[in-house]
Amino acid sequence: MWWGPAIEAPDPSALAAFYSQLLGWPVVHEEPGTAVMGAPGGSTFFVFQQADGYRPPVWPPVDGEQRPMMHLDFQVGDLDAAVEDAVALGATVATSQFRENVRVLLDPVGHPFCLCLDED
Repeated sequence: MWWGPAIEAPDPSALAAFYSQLLGWPVVHEEPGTAVMGAPGGSTFFVFQQADGYRPPVWPPVDGEQRPMMHLDFQVGDLDAAVEDAVALGATVATSQFRENVRVLLDPVGHPFCLCLDED
C-alpha cells in the first residue's frame, strides 16, 4: 500500500494548509510537528513533518546549496489561472522556466512544484 510523500517544513500545519487550498484536499490529521492532507477518497496522503533548522532547496540546483530532493507535479486545465491561484495562496514563480507548457513554482517554504498544462 502506498501512503504518499512526507515533506519537511518549518511549520507543517501552515504548509499543509497551503497545499490543501491549492488542491482542494482536506487536512485530515494534525498533531504537534505533523499535519496530514488526504486526497478525496482517502487513498493518498501527504504528510508534512516538522524540520528544525530547515533550509529551503535552491531551484535550479546550485553546487554547494541544498538541492531539491523531489518535487510534485500537478496537471491543470488552465496554466495561467492555476499559476495565478497558486501565487495568491503564497507560492512564487521560479525565475528559471524550461518548458512552455509547464510552470515551476516554489511553495511558501521553497519546495519546487510544477503546474503542467493538460493538453488533451
